[in-house]
Amino acid sequence: MGVPEPVCTDPFPENRREDDAGAAFVLESKGEWWHAGFHLTTAIVGPTVLTLPYAFRGLGWALGFFCLTVMGLVTFYSYYLMSLVLDHCEKSGRRHIRFRELAADVLGSGWMFYFVIFIQTAVNTGISIGAILLAGECLQIMYSELSPHGPLKLYHFIAMVTVIMICLSQFPSFHSLRHINLASLFLSLGYTFLVVGACIRAGTSKNAPPRDYSLETSHLSRLFSAFTSISIIAAIFGNGILPEIQATLAPPATGKMLKGLMLCYSVILVTFYSASVSGYWVFGNKSNSNILKSLMPDEGPSLAPTWVLGLAIAFILLQLFAIGLVYSQVAYEIMEKNSADANKAVFSLRNLIPRIILRTLYMTLCGFFAAMLPFFGDINGVVGAVGFIPLDFVLPMLLYNMTFKPKKSSITFWVNTSIMIIFSCAGLLGSFSSIRKLVLDANKFKLFSSDVVD
Repeated sequence: MGVPEPVCTDPFPENRREDDAGAAFVLESKGEWWHAGFHLTTAIVGPTVLTLPYAFRGLGWALGFFCLTVMGLVTFYSYYLMSLVLDHCEKSGRRHIRFRELAADVLGSGWMFYFVIFIQTAVNTGISIGAILLAGECLQIMYSELSPHGPLKLYHFIAMVTVIMICLSQFPSFHSLRHINLASLFLSLGYTFLVVGACIRAGTSKNAPPRDYSLETSHLSRLFSAFTSISIIAAIFGNGILPEIQATLAPPATGKMLKGLMLCYSVILVTFYSASVSGYWVFGNKSNSNILKSLMPDEGPSLAPTWVLGLAIAFILLQLFAIGLVYSQVAYEIMEKNSADANKAVFSLRNLIPRIILRTLYMTLCGFFAAMLPFFGDINGVVGAVGFIPLDFVLPMLLYNMTFKPKKSSITFWVNTSIMIIFSCAGLLGSFSSIRKLVLDANKFKLFSSDVVD
């Protein structure tokens, strides 16, 4: 008797890809490792870096440095493990280009497919809404400096941002954003260096604020603030779309993602530590949730030259467009898979018209919610705590253990298991703290308000 043919266990075999417009158009695999590095950097290094001094405020110097370093090491390790799982599947003839397909294949559970798609879509849509909201706020800040008593409200600027995002969203593929994301990388370095320079100037000027690095006096409040700060740092390192980013790499993708991660984390090393140290050094436990607001106090003179702050805000505004585009790709891929025809050209009328309609509708809805819910940051805090933890701290470890099956007595198994347990607990605590903040801020909430609730 002959040896039986091996049975393909992949629930998403490659031969379906020829009719998969989401794979062919949105997640086309043409990129190099540095392109993946650009995408990763845009997904992780954003204006949230300016909240790090605020995170240090709840931790202090020693614990702040420790948590920032541990989060960096854990997320790098997590993303590296996921890239190894993706490489392993590719070598086995099952290249996965979607997080949901990878999870469903490795874990062998149909419900996992829908769990991942729900969490990933919620997080990505939340970030897209948040990017539009923050970009609108940047425009409002610029406008208020030029015309302090002007008639335009926040929702007017959100509408302007939404129109720009609708135009930019017509880039057909993730890979086509590589030049935008390269610019985004330089923008993140640019505004970080500007803010760091502004903080150093503020700290050495005669108007330097008094420095106080003491933590809260109540042990319970101190503990609660510490967990909130840890959740902030964890969310800043999250992205939740690494498989989709690796999908943009030209095959074979094996080993390329590690180089992309190295590029991304080089930028993280420079930006995260410099922003944390300089901001917390100057403002201590008075650090604002956005260090730019600390540099522009409501009372008294600005602590940095107006042109420096204006340029930093302009850089942030431009990068927010890139961030909104990157985190929209999963939604576009889902739309394209179900609406486009892979047998037609990407810019054929058959594919172009549905793309314009669906992406315009998606961005319009994101803009509408950004305008309607200027307190969305609080809501997004809950979504981030619930979403980033499973996608970036739990599933990668679980996928690795299920794929490579390290011995239960091995260090790798116990490190991975410990990370899953610790960060699952951190996610629960982060969710609790975010919900608590949502409740405490509830009296500030007003639909279509012109003020963003911090």
